[in-house]
Amino acid sequence: MELFKSSNPTLTQKIFDASANNEALLQGTMTVRGTMNKFGFLMLMVLGGATYTWHLFENHNQQMMATLMGVGIFGGLICAIATVFKPHWAQYVAPAYGILEGFALGGISAIMNQAFKTTYPGLVMQAVGLTFGVAFSMFLLYNFRIINATEKFKSMVISATMGIAIFYGISMLVRMFGVDMPFMYNSSWLGIGISLFVVAIAALNLIIDFDMIEQGANQNAPKYMEWYGAFGLLVTIVWLYLEILKLLSRIAGRRD
Repeated sequence: MELFKSSNPTLTQKIFDASANNEALLQGTMTVRGTMNKFGFLMLMVLGGATYTWHLFENHNQQMMATLMGVGIFGGLICAIATVFKPHWAQYVAPAYGILEGFALGGISAIMNQAFKTTYPGLVMQAVGLTFGVAFSMFLLYNFRIINATEKFKSMVISATMGIAIFYGISMLVRMFGVDMPFMYNSSWLGIGISLFVVAIAALNLIIDFDMIEQGANQNAPKYMEWYGAFGLLVTIVWLYLEILKLLSRIAGRRD
């Protein structure tokens, strides 16, 4: 039976099946608590990296901040791809991914905070608070089985996530050819509606991720998969934060 049906490309059935072998007997097995502990560690890495680039921006060292932000974006992407194809590298690569993502998020957040400090003071802190609030709410909804990760639920969320990815890809492609899609970037009600929808889908992906981690523990995946599960969860959290930040910036744009 296919248990690991996830729209998060870092948490898939194939990855967990490949890990369920004799290696688990040598190093121990995956647990939910162990995964969440490692996720907490990765969040500290993100916080450390973000604090540093934010500090650079506040101290008028924008050039260094921009450099580290670029390194974070592209370095994080490389780390993510490497971890997807080599899950047993997660225990080494995931912390680096956390720091690199922190560099990127800190720079982006500092720029957004500066841009909206008059029209929407505290935008970044509100985005952070909403991200953790939504994530905790999704955890409670999953933990108390108010929302169950059924096959139908997974199929709906996966389809919506793939649709968003294709839509974003097309919008980026047509923009390269000079075709503008204003509702993708402006503060129109259509743009806000799109952002709300994407935030909702990102949040629902957390339900699937929690289920994948729990099923991995139940299937006695090797211990290193705790790092991989934590990494996959962080990918979704980062996406959720960026989409909430985008949504709040659009709302702030209507206050001008």
